Amino acid sequence: MAINLKEIAKKEELFTPGHRLCAGCGTAVLMRQVMLAVEGPVVVSMATSCPFVSTATYPYTAWKVPWIHNAFENAPATISGVEAAYKALRKRGKITQEIKFISMAGDGGTYDIGFQALSGALERGHRFLHICYNNEAYMNTGIQRSGATPLGAHTTTSPAGKLIPGKREFRKDLTAIIAAHDIPYVAQTTPFHWRDLMTKVQKALTVDGPSFINVLTSCHRGWRSDIKDAMQILRLAVDTCYWPLYEVVNGKWRLNYKVRNKLPVIEWIKPQGRFAHLLKEENQPIVAQIQQKIDENWEKLLARCVAD
Repeated sequence: MAINLKEIAKKEELFTPGHRLCAGCGTAVLMRQVMLAVEGPVVVSMATSCPFVSTATYPYTAWKVPWIHNAFENAPATISGVEAAYKALRKRGKITQEIKFISMAGDGGTYDIGFQALSGALERGHRFLHICYNNEAYMNTGIQRSGATPLGAHTTTSPAGKLIPGKREFRKDLTAIIAAHDIPYVAQTTPFHWRDLMTKVQKALTVDGPSFINVLTSCHRGWRSDIKDAMQILRLAVDTCYWPLYEVVNGKWRLNYKVRNKLPVIEWIKPQGRFAHLLKEENQPIVAQIQQKIDENWEKLLARCVAD
């Protein structure tokens, strides 16, 4: 599937300007890219989150598609019900057009609170795409740690100080957990790698069954980073192998971008204030732990992936 930038530029914006997300918000960039990648009618469900409160405050909305707000934990359950109703109506001949279905939630609503609804919808085989806009904490409710928060990150519930040096646990490898559900399509990407992201959205929406894309998205408020550095930090996440670009298609793992000159993870850490304490000499062992885990996961991924 080829993404043609000139053709994309001509498309109608289904996620419109004028919303209240922060300037430079990585999730806003993601939403725009996703909706530009979609072909044909689509229904979207979204869990409570920054994008909900910022893009659909009654009576205004930034969405030019059928869009449903859900509780924190049940966006995949809601969209699976919509998809089931659609199949029933189509079987009766009351709907003839092909409609696509997307659920969206942050890492809190995907890794943690919403995992049961997502896992159940995947197991039942509903035809929908779930997108996790993963900014690695509960940003909307005060920057609390989540299952996606990396080791050493400062959050309001894992504060870096004398007692603890930020979060004490490694993040959950949710993409691999979802791949273990044996669904047709699973992937990781970032908004900086826009062509990779949009291609993966289009692939995911063509499979016969559930699909999942985990998207690392920047949040300058929670990451304590400069707005202008948002996309560069996402680029560094890939170039340090902290966030590899890969997909799992019908059980086959494929690497989409093989890093030739792998950068040390400290290059990704340095621009983010949530890791400022890790630059101190006494916390260097934590940086070494993070680097070791990244190296191990990268080698494991390379071993899993088939050659193109």
